[in-house]
Amino acid sequence: MTTDSIPVQATDVRPEAARKTRKATPSGARRRQLFRHPGAGRQHHAGPVAYILLGLAALLSLFPLYWTMVAASTDNTRVTQTPPPFLPGPHLLENLGKAWQDAALGKAMLNSLIVAGAIALSTVLFATLAGFAFAKLRFKGRNILLMLVIGTMMVPPQLGVVPLFMMMTELGWGQKLPAVIFPTLVSAVGVFFMRQYLSEALPDELVEAGRVDGAHSLRIFWSIVLPIARPPMAVLFMITFVHAWNDFFWPFIVLDMTNPTVPVALTQLSAGYVRDQSLIMAGALLGTLPLLALFVVFGRQIVGGIMQGAVKG
Repeated sequence: MTTDSIPVQATDVRPEAARKTRKATPSGARRRQLFRHPGAGRQHHAGPVAYILLGLAALLSLFPLYWTMVAASTDNTRVTQTPPPFLPGPHLLENLGKAWQDAALGKAMLNSLIVAGAIALSTVLFATLAGFAFAKLRFKGRNILLMLVIGTMMVPPQLGVVPLFMMMTELGWGQKLPAVIFPTLVSAVGVFFMRQYLSEALPDELVEAGRVDGAHSLRIFWSIVLPIARPPMAVLFMITFVHAWNDFFWPFIVLDMTNPTVPVALTQLSAGYVRDQSLIMAGALLGTLPLLALFVVFGRQIVGGIMQGAVKG
């Protein structure tokens, strides 16, 4: 029998120390279990003190709305008494109907919806575009332009009221809704907010990968930036919408009572020698209801988007 026909058994020729080291090394699943945080995967519950503090904060936040409803449901004599009422009265529907009719809130709410919706949508779009450019694109004068944008936040808006009013008059937009919409199509706060978010949440590798695939800047913005920027866009939309809905100063200057927004229309309820406080509160309650409905419908999606962005970050 030749030696070629003898089967050779494979043996581990490594040193004894190397074999012991290999046996002592844990597997991938074992390593993840060893280095896992002790509290990972557990559902944390707040203590009773936290629930009490949160309950008090919720009550304090809801009390102005409750007081507005109470004042709107009584008459003017009862509202001005001392102590004031703390329980709703029987005149809520009556006061709401009178305030709706006296202030022409139907047209005012439609105008506010158009103004606030247009301003919020344009601000989100332009602020996201500018934030992406300042965060990830390289061009000459980028830092100087960013400083100029931030510098506009330090200028009081009251300084530009007179030239802005003259400009709107020259354009023929006096007493029209475009005079309220166009001066606030974008805000420096929104640009800075989106720039800060995209600087951290948008990896440079994704932008470079889009460039390698032949995508231009607008394609990268549409396919890569927008999906990542949805949480801050939702927050910016809500903040801008509420601010535009409640804005009184500029609409009061450029609009009249024939074409008002809700805050401008509510001034009709305080006209006269004797102010009906219950009627004013009824109008304020009607002006607040659309915002409450907006928060009820979209609040969970916005909070979920914020939490999703926080986890991904």
